[in-house]
Amino acid sequence: LAVAIGILFAIAIAHSRLMERVLLALLVALNSVPKVAVAPLLIIWVGTGIWAKIWMAMVIALFAIVVDMVLGLRSVDPDLIDLARSLGGKPRKILYKIRFPNALPSLFAGMKVAVSLALVGAIVGEFVASGRGLGFVIITAQSTFDTTRIFAAILILSALGVLLFAMIDALEGLLIPWHVSRRAVAQ
Repeated sequence: LAVAIGILFAIAIAHSRLMERVLLALLVALNSVPKVAVAPLLIIWVGTGIWAKIWMAMVIALFAIVVDMVLGLRSVDPDLIDLARSLGGKPRKILYKIRFPNALPSLFAGMKVAVSLALVGAIVGEFVASGRGLGFVIITAQSTFDTTRIFAAILILSALGVLLFAMIDALEGLLIPWHVSRRAVAQ
């Protein structure tokens, strides 16, 4: 969800100064607010079920995706864009054929950061209102001073983070094997 929304926001920000001022300011403001303070609002709006956790994870992960994707969209060599325009390339085609492929390495970098943040968001959602999940396990273990259960939950979270990071890294290797960062891994 953060990747899909983040890509759309990044395209809007990269192509419009007005959207940059509005959306980026809104995202910076949202990112500056402690997520524990936002969690009660999400629970009021979407309830205590899975959607509260999903939205919390998305809100935390969104900023990293947008910032990195905007950087990638804007990092295209201007001469390449000028060449595409001089050959009759329409803005939409330039976006899909030049800007988006150029932004993929930045997007994957943002996704690698965002996956850890999304885990934090899900746990925050479970801390605030949940009857199950690792966040709930940590909160209930804390109330009984059960250090072993807390460490077990933290270990599972760490393993999950490493697994998700590795999955994104593998997907990056499949989708952009041509990028210089991937060639360095292959050697």
